[in-house]
Amino acid sequence: MKQRVLTIEDDPAIRRGIVDALRFAGYEPLQAGDLPEGLKLALHREYDLLLLDLVLPRGSGFDILTEVRERRPTLPVIILTARGEEADRVRGLHDGADDYVVKPFSVKELLARVEAVLRRSPARASDLELLDMPHGEVDLQRREVKLHNGQQVEISQLEADLLRYLACNSKRAIAREELLENVWRLSPQGLSTRTIDMHVARLREKLGDDARHPRVVVTVRGKGYKWAVGDE
Repeated sequence: MKQRVLTIEDDPAIRRGIVDALRFAGYEPLQAGDLPEGLKLALHREYDLLLLDLVLPRGSGFDILTEVRERRPTLPVIILTARGEEADRVRGLHDGADDYVVKPFSVKELLARVEAVLRRSPARASDLELLDMPHGEVDLQRREVKLHNGQQVEISQLEADLLRYLACNSKRAIAREELLENVWRLSPQGLSTRTIDMHVARLREKLGDDARHPRVVVTVRGKGYKWAVGDE
């Protein structure tokens, strides 16, 4: 699967150049041009690296950086800054950015920094292999559920991806629309999210999770689903 890079940059020409370069280099680009749309993508889409301009319409890139570091502490971030803004570069690194690129920059330099940051970053969500449950474990690599009573059940790749996404975002409830976008890779517009409910129901059965009183994948009323293992 291609690595995804989210670019939040207000200048359309610069953003288009970055997106084209990323696509040509084999990455899957996501993009936004202002703070509200950028923050929405940064917090609710699945991606491997963030390219973040600090000067944005309707807000500051520092606001996005703060939110991302709180919700996704290991996500790699490269900030994009104008020449001479040393104070912003220092603040960005202090606030958790992994690297910075000074405008104007060459495509080669940008891609080299993207590759370097991704190479030295911690394991991403796609590397998660084992999930512990109160009554067993899930081997995401082998796509097997092993219960303490000795029962073993196979799960599909889609079910494994769904569990991985929920577990990697375990601090919050995940909306059905977000699951469609990031697990099914479908736009939720015009689609019924009932398919999510049916998949969760089948998955709970395979996990040995009581449908009436689930302890692993729980329903959060009005919000979506949540990986509940480890909750108090």
